[in-house]
Amino acid sequence: MKSNASVVIIGGGIIGTSIAFNLAKLGVKDVVVFEKSYISSGSTGRCGGGIRQQWTSPMNVRLAMRSVELFKRFKEDVGMDIEYYQGGYLLLAYDEKEMADFENNVKIQKNEGLDVELVTPKEIHEKFPFMDLEGVVGGTWCPSDGHANPQIANIAYALKIKEMGVDLNTHTEVKGIDVQNGKIVGVETDKGYVKTNVVVNAAGGFSHEVGKMAGVDIPTYSERHQILVTEAINHVLDPMVISFKKNYYVRQTMHGSFIMGQSDKEPARGNDLGHTVEFLEEMAPKMVHDFPFMNHLHIVRQWSGAYNVSPDAQPIIDEADNISRFIFAVGFSGHGFMLAPAVGEAVAEMVVYGKSKTMDISNLKMERFKGKKISKERNVV
Repeated sequence: MKSNASVVIIGGGIIGTSIAFNLAKLGVKDVVVFEKSYISSGSTGRCGGGIRQQWTSPMNVRLAMRSVELFKRFKEDVGMDIEYYQGGYLLLAYDEKEMADFENNVKIQKNEGLDVELVTPKEIHEKFPFMDLEGVVGGTWCPSDGHANPQIANIAYALKIKEMGVDLNTHTEVKGIDVQNGKIVGVETDKGYVKTNVVVNAAGGFSHEVGKMAGVDIPTYSERHQILVTEAINHVLDPMVISFKKNYYVRQTMHGSFIMGQSDKEPARGNDLGHTVEFLEEMAPKMVHDFPFMNHLHIVRQWSGAYNVSPDAQPIIDEADNISRFIFAVGFSGHGFMLAPAVGEAVAEMVVYGKSKTMDISNLKMERFKGKKISKERNVV
């Protein structure tokens, strides 16, 4: 482990490693990354792997669209096949109000340049005749949405940044951030001290706790979301399918298994939360009804992961106003994997140039929560 660094990144998940990769691309290789466990041990390794651009917040649409451009060349840039597949995303509406909301969303998305369309039940049936569309009044379809393997993507970034000269330290826990006179001077870990003047908080589910180490109150918290995977069958489902009304998402992996999840009705808060039989009892009937071919499909295992939630379900990307060069990219609310390439690019530019040059992310600063009505991202499962 180095004793000096130009930049210390706390968190070796997809956000932290993406930031490190982009810093190295910009020529900043004197970077140290600390991960308290193994690579992909946190939220990245527990997520569903979807890559969606259909959001209600213009900023999320922009970030996702930029990420899709970067995901398309991920193998070329980072050097590993991450099972990226643009199979589309199908969002289902179950009443007229939800469909009206979808119509407004599509206007926002088209205004950002996204190729997305409203679809009727007949059109959905023509695309996916194996689905039971009882109660469906319509939906939206974006063919350039898709999915990938988040664990492989995180590992790919980790291997690449080590190759590029970044000092990646796993199983190394940050214990404190040394701040003197409003400036960062170092980071204390369970394996030693590193002098630095720049710290990036990419700690995912522990973002609030890391903020407190520097005396910064970041308005994030973590909550449990559960997920399961089935046995593999022959490929049948190209897109990720989402119902906000029924509270589920589902996709088929490249290997044939189905990954699916939902939000708990009253999500437990924290990072080490286990999983429940109620999740299986709620999930299975929905899937069997909407996808009858799953009737005899066996569940292999289930697990839970933490959504690191912000007040408006959009990321907080900012530099502390009271601590010089304490930067944070947190609060992704379940969308960190799909936004990671664009966020890594933007945050690296913040570190090097003082602001993001590729795209304007100024409306993701923490000040948006001060005395203002919060406009919340609604397309969240």
